[in-house]
Amino acid sequence: MSVVPGGDPWAVLRSATRARVALGRAGDGLPTARLLEFKAAHAAARDAVHTPLDPAALRAALPGHELLEVHSAAPDRSTYLQRPDLGRRLAEGTELPAGECDVAIVLADGLSPRAVHDHGPGLVTAVLDRLGGWTVGPLVLATQARVALGDPIGAALGARIVVVAIGERPGLSSADSLGLYLTWDPQPGRADSERNCISNVRPPHGLGYAEAAATLVALLGAARELGASGVVLKDEGPALPAAGG
Repeated sequence: MSVVPGGDPWAVLRSATRARVALGRAGDGLPTARLLEFKAAHAAARDAVHTPLDPAALRAALPGHELLEVHSAAPDRSTYLQRPDLGRRLAEGTELPAGECDVAIVLADGLSPRAVHDHGPGLVTAVLDRLGGWTVGPLVLATQARVALGDPIGAALGARIVVVAIGERPGLSSADSLGLYLTWDPQPGRADSERNCISNVRPPHGLGYAEAAATLVALLGAARELGASGVVLKDEGPALPAAGG
């Protein structure tokens, strides 16, 4: 590690990662600047959790796409945070158009609606551009949602595979991370071991839209060939079977 004479010997390391490393010390505590950075990051994470999803903004960012809205059985944000089980079930009386499709895509607020606002439209657009030869159901926007809410949604739409793009739990260096979860033959009661995940979609600091979309479509093709997803479907990057029509 090269060090500028008289400079901060940890500056090079800090510049290489967004992790909180080499914060220094002022007496028995952190330097004021580092403490303020921590408080700002903590506030951003809290705001990301509690910022409500804005359906109108997402519709405007995805012009030309049908966007259905559904809600989980959690009636409000407070209940959602305390009762994860309710976030996995659709609200009573929810109706979705029955049909058949290869893929259903769900945009879910999860624990960071901010991530959906910031990265959902760009990611979905990149995915749809690569799904030639696949029949795609209407886009679904889900609020107070956990990953497993995609299972009853996919089943109702008659989808062979459901993809849930969901706001991930915010951290002190990433309040806007989007995760993608793929499940073959979605049905209520599917286990997490039956899903594949692509995490940390958040350019420029995380995975870019094009790379995430290419990996997802490759996994979709592999799931279709295998007839399954989850632990039996390995993400081998370029070694995945070619995806497409």
